Amino acid sequence: MELISFFSTIFISCVIISMTIFSVYIGFGPSSSKLRDPFEEHED
Repeated sequence: MELISFFSTIFISCVIISMTIFSVYIGFGPSSSKLRDPFEEHED
């Protein structure tokens, strides 16, 4: 039972870390210049 909980903890941790790294890459990577800022578009 300990082995299953250990591997599931490692798996969930890897998924969370990879989603975080992917989000940072999308936000600040080379394709970030194509993203639009809705707050700048509706500034008064």
